[in-house]
Amino acid sequence: MSTNLRSRRGLQIAAWAIASLFLLGFFFPLLGAWTGAIMGAWFVGTQRPWRGFLWMMAFNFIPSLLAHWRPSSWPAVEYLGWILLAALLGVLPFVLHRLTSPRLPGFVSTLPLPLWGAVFQTLGAALLPATLAPGRHRLPIGARTFLIYWFAATLIWMWNHEFRAARIAGSAAVFGVVYAALFQLPPIGAPIVWTCLAGALLLGGWAFLRPGKPHTAWADRPAIVSLLRSPQTGDPLQVVREQDREILVGPSGERFPIRDGIPVFLTPDDLTGANRKYNHLYETIAGFYDDTQRVVCALGGKDRDEYVMSYLGALEVKPGDAVLETSVGTGLNFKYLPRGVQRFGLDLSAEMLANCQANLRRWEMDADLFRGNAERLPFADASFDVVFHSGGINFFNDRAQAIREMIRVAKPGTRILIADETEEHVKGAYERFPITRWFYKNRQEAVAAPVDLVPPEMLEVRLETVWNNRFYALTFRKPPAG
Repeated sequence: MSTNLRSRRGLQIAAWAIASLFLLGFFFPLLGAWTGAIMGAWFVGTQRPWRGFLWMMAFNFIPSLLAHWRPSSWPAVEYLGWILLAALLGVLPFVLHRLTSPRLPGFVSTLPLPLWGAVFQTLGAALLPATLAPGRHRLPIGARTFLIYWFAATLIWMWNHEFRAARIAGSAAVFGVVYAALFQLPPIGAPIVWTCLAGALLLGGWAFLRPGKPHTAWADRPAIVSLLRSPQTGDPLQVVREQDREILVGPSGERFPIRDGIPVFLTPDDLTGANRKYNHLYETIAGFYDDTQRVVCALGGKDRDEYVMSYLGALEVKPGDAVLETSVGTGLNFKYLPRGVQRFGLDLSAEMLANCQANLRRWEMDADLFRGNAERLPFADASFDVVFHSGGINFFNDRAQAIREMIRVAKPGTRILIADETEEHVKGAYERFPITRWFYKNRQEAVAAPVDLVPPEMLEVRLETVWNNRFYALTFRKPPAG
């Protein structure tokens, strides 16, 4: 059975119009000053700071080298040095913004980028040769520089909060005042630059001295710990504190560390074969995984909420239920569960779980997260009222074992959901996209919904496809007790 999503023509037109503006920004410097700042603020926010710094340096250095290279007028080494310095001064505002903004509250988190941007753009104009300093027609040093960076930071902030009405209204009011005021100011002089530097340093100090939300100690969650089992032996675990850190310990001496509040149940054997290969993919794309899905849905004229609910709607979730998602990824599906449930998520990728934690903070939700292999779940039998999986099982080392594990930890009578991409979508999208095609080409076998791997004793087995056959949803019920 196939279920198609409604087409939203207005959403699709708006998405393509916005995408066209960003494309035009590569050819028109005046527009590119705005779109480039937005893309920079978005991209560096999707990456770990060191990785974002290296990628953005490459994005800035290589095009600048090709555009400005004049070996006859400059010694090669000296000119390379100037181009490298220009790239560094262009990248540092975004990296410093990435380091501080996640630690700042609300709209204040948008300020580091314009403050650092004004400082480093002014520094670049003072230090760099005229051929490399930012041209006034591209990014003038003055009030407009500050406004462009602030606009970019605020737009990304609103994007990350999915343009909630109250935030948009407040931001629009602030922008109205700022826009009117800043365009009456002269170019930034030394006193204002020093003020921006002082403000950026004060915000940075506040960000790193401001205490974050502490992780709840696992020793204070005995009900959750009682569900945990060693994935190797099945033995129960207990929390032990060593050198101000908690670890989980089994009766046979097994030890599982807890990192950033997440128990880690991996062994070297868990990261072999296809699991290792595709875990590397998810470690690479974790930062922009949600945004890519969001953009693809918009460009296709599909409502993302409707898309997610097209498969999650098959779950039977009640307030108070303990809900487990294997391969939880960035936790997107958690947002669509009823507010009164206990959320549990497991994933192989540390990067995906880090982004899941960030999303949970943004959505003001709680969940217990675990890093482990879905083929060996670290939970006791019949622990969860709801168990489901969305995305990933197509390329597990042992899909049958993963399904048996989902059945094992589900309570009797539970309906279980397994959803993932179809072969049509893998070939049409993942094998063509530059970042992912290296992982999906030369596959030994085609993707197929694992209906044949569902044990024969399961009840109500049903297979559906959604979104023009791009995604399948397989459901079945674990037999009731007795």
